[in-house]
Amino acid sequence: MLTAASPPREALNRRSHSAARLLPRRGARHRQHFPSSAAVAAVVTVSAREAGAGCGGANYNSRQRPRRAPSGFRSVGMPRVRRDSARLGEHCEEQESPTQASSAMLSNVSTGFSWDWDSSKTSELLSGMGVSVLRKDKLGNENTPQEPLLPACTPHKRLKVKEKEFVIVRRPRLLREAEPGVSWDELPDELLLAIFAYLPLNDLLKVSMICKRWHRLSFDESLWQTLDLTCRSLLPGVIGQLLPAGVTAFRCPRSCIGNPLFKTMKPLRVQHMDLSNCTVSVADLQSILCRCERLENLSLEGLVLSDDIIKSIAKNPSLIRLNLCGCSGFSAEALELMLSKCSMLEELNLSWCDFTATHVKTAVSHITSKVTQLNLSGYRQNLQMSDVKTLVERCPLLVHLDLSDSVMLKPECFQYFHQLIYLQHLCLSRCYQISPAALVELGEIPTLKTLQVFGIVTDSSLQLLKETLPDMKINCSHFTTIARPTVGNKKNHEIWGIKCRLSLRSLSG
Repeated sequence: MLTAASPPREALNRRSHSAARLLPRRGARHRQHFPSSAAVAAVVTVSAREAGAGCGGANYNSRQRPRRAPSGFRSVGMPRVRRDSARLGEHCEEQESPTQASSAMLSNVSTGFSWDWDSSKTSELLSGMGVSVLRKDKLGNENTPQEPLLPACTPHKRLKVKEKEFVIVRRPRLLREAEPGVSWDELPDELLLAIFAYLPLNDLLKVSMICKRWHRLSFDESLWQTLDLTCRSLLPGVIGQLLPAGVTAFRCPRSCIGNPLFKTMKPLRVQHMDLSNCTVSVADLQSILCRCERLENLSLEGLVLSDDIIKSIAKNPSLIRLNLCGCSGFSAEALELMLSKCSMLEELNLSWCDFTATHVKTAVSHITSKVTQLNLSGYRQNLQMSDVKTLVERCPLLVHLDLSDSVMLKPECFQYFHQLIYLQHLCLSRCYQISPAALVELGEIPTLKTLQVFGIVTDSSLQLLKETLPDMKINCSHFTTIARPTVGNKKNHEIWGIKCRLSLRSLSG
């Protein structure tokens, strides 16, 4: 049997020390990872093979090779392996026979490592080292580890709040330092209303935007009794917001009125309203008047009306003054309905309307007997002598009568004027069939105070007529005041004697 030459002792010691250097040191700090089982098996196998080559290679080859350790195996017997390696070097130094040294080294290695490792103990070993095992499911996919490699820090406990117990809490207001004097919040509503009563319309609207309480008080109906919006351009929605605030007297002549946009059909409290010569559509005007049932004074001079508007006016039985001068767009039937319903009329101005002869006859036949001031001027050929007779018989309480621009009237109608025992003012201007000499007969009416006869008499005849009728004022006024809301200059802001407190100041002011 052939035997290999034994290596020198120095070489054997050097190889043992090289194998020991592959193992971890005992004093290593931080994390120490042991070499895998495959690496340990390889080192031991090489050392044993070399030792067998020097101490009987035939005996080493004749032995059965050990099984390879599983890939996931980590050795926990490394200190013992290290001791065996050191003991191997000492044993080789003591023993002189290479065959005996080789057999001793192999016996120590076999006792240090047992290659019959039970795979079921792998999980226990790894779990003890703080490592989770990767298991494969039936499909061959690896699952994620269920436990961390290193113990994580314990998170802070969070308060669990149930959804049903969640409550929104308003942050308390900061306490204000007490200031000297009386706070506005401490004033009662009555005192604030008394203060707001001195504010003009511009400031009152600004005050309404301070807070909810002041908004409520600034729109109190006691502050909005009278409102003047003369010569203004009112955007849509303005009328619908202001009139329901409790306005009773509304002055708005020569203004441009947009769609009122009322929010409710609640009746308005307006009793006095002047919309003379406004720019407003028929539908918008109807939406305003259909909510008015308490009107006492109304002026719609120069507007285009409709039968529905006339019917809406008829819903105001307490109407006293009505000015429809220059109006058009309604029928004689609607006029008859209105005059029949408004039985409390005292002043009526129907001058220069777009009337036919039928309209005129309907007017004189259905005017209430309580009328004291009436203006039927401007009907030229449509007003006949018979109409004057019907009018005088129906309205015996007339105090002021204007029949100007009725060219069909003649001196024969004077006999009807004598029947009016309360007549004080008579207008017959531009009634060209009446001569200046016939006017002297009117001096026999004892109650007559003023006579307007423009266009009939010349300047010389006028002077003679004044001398003949010294107790009568002749041609003292060019315009009639019957049912007109405002009389006098432009500085007068009253309507039918009512002064409007709330008014928009001009931009220049």
